[in-house]
Amino acid sequence: MSGLGSILTAMVTPFDAQLRVDEEQTVRLAEHLVSHGSDGLVVCGTTGEATTLTDDEHLRVIELVIGAMKGKPATVIAGVGSNDTRHAVHLTERATELGADALLHVTPYYNRPNRRGIVRHFEECAKATDKPIVLYNIPARTGTDMPNDLLAELAQIDNVVAVKQANPDNLAPVDGLEIYAGNDDMLADVLDMGGAGGILVASHVVGEQMRRMVDEPDRRREIDARLHEVYAAMGVTTNPIPVKAALNLLGHDVGGLRLPLVEADERETAVVRTALERLGLLATASA
Repeated sequence: MSGLGSILTAMVTPFDAQLRVDEEQTVRLAEHLVSHGSDGLVVCGTTGEATTLTDDEHLRVIELVIGAMKGKPATVIAGVGSNDTRHAVHLTERATELGADALLHVTPYYNRPNRRGIVRHFEECAKATDKPIVLYNIPARTGTDMPNDLLAELAQIDNVVAVKQANPDNLAPVDGLEIYAGNDDMLADVLDMGGAGGILVASHVVGEQMRRMVDEPDRRREIDARLHEVYAAMGVTTNPIPVKAALNLLGHDVGGLRLPLVEADERETAVVRTALERLGLLATASA
């Protein structure tokens, strides 16, 4: 298992009725997740709606979760990516000061830098910290793919230790990097190839089962097959809409979403509810 853990949950950011960060629920959810299968938490990433948090909110969520994890055998990985290198460096410096165990950096999005620009971006981010850096390759959101030869080049940068790989076409070992599944349905494949684990969404609701995929390799494929409907439900519409719907159905009051994301509609909620019911999770929640 990687020093950062194997089952890392990309945590949602709970909001109150006015869509302000709900600090109490943020701490409560973090504690729940590490008690139900998660080795660590990734905060203020895609699932945490980082793109609609102010810097003050962003850093406060990181601070809250770091505080909640003190004394617990769990890591906190802070999402600090940006398509503005100066901004990414600033967030990296602040999250390092707050005590994050590692930092998650997404490929710069929208401006779509070329290969030399990507390398320079990560070099500058790495200079701003002495903490491990996890790269995040998700071309579906960024518009830019980092092929494995580029990832191997980036692995030569001090502190760059792993990649969250969300492009299944690139799934392969990379010299110098730990591999984390960036999609729930890639976890079994990553573990089978000797990867570190996954940075996951479904682990909000089936974290203990996903933990068993690490601990019980002989039953990994059997467990994975049982979870496919949950994986699909978490992708019925844009993340984190479905996982917030699932958590609210299970009694975790994580609130709504900030525009331009909107809450799950009736059809989407029904898909999520059905997946939870078939695993017996809603019955457990209401018991």
